[in-house]
Amino acid sequence: MSKQYFEEVAPQWDEMRKTFFSEAVRNKAFCLADIQSNKIAADIGAGTGFITEGLIQKGVHVIAVDQSVEMLGVIKEKFSQKEIDCRVGEAEKLPVNNESVDYVFANMYLHHVEFPERAIQEMVRILKPGGKLVITDLDEHTFEFLKEEHHDRWMGFKRIDIENWFKKAGLKKVIIDDVGEDCCSKSSCGTTKANIKIFASTGQK
Repeated sequence: MSKQYFEEVAPQWDEMRKTFFSEAVRNKAFCLADIQSNKIAADIGAGTGFITEGLIQKGVHVIAVDQSVEMLGVIKEKFSQKEIDCRVGEAEKLPVNNESVDYVFANMYLHHVEFPERAIQEMVRILKPGGKLVITDLDEHTFEFLKEEHHDRWMGFKRIDIENWFKKAGLKKVIIDDVGEDCCSKSSCGTTKANIKIFASTGQK
């Protein structure tokens, strides 16, 4: 259902995203990664290119991975003049070679995957030695409507679990910090509003 949902909302996703969170999320992720130009980054669960766009602006070569062909189609249309390598792929089997990228980013992606720990291990697999993984996602919450209306698999995460998964996957220098803003969303009936803290986590291979 998650894949179908994102295929349906792809044309509207950029406007929807603006109501959920701001560029502060991207800025925090890039700060933690210490982005350098002419490097290679994988944007996992790329959607319509929120992270990809910022990476391009910083002179980074991007592999954009998403399970939705429609989402990747929006990326190709938006950035038609840029060389972006778009690949259809799933969380537990990324279409990227071992140790081939300098950075891996996953923004608001982990709470949609079935096996988060396995997804993290897969993201670490594609990192070069010395490369950095940066995940921005939701703290644990109690807003059930997000599972029904946005097809979230997980109601956020405990930060200690993220830290443990990073370390178990072999990452060092693990840092988990606040982004400094909440993710906001209203239920379709308008009776419930979610305000959820966003964390940014990073580790180095």
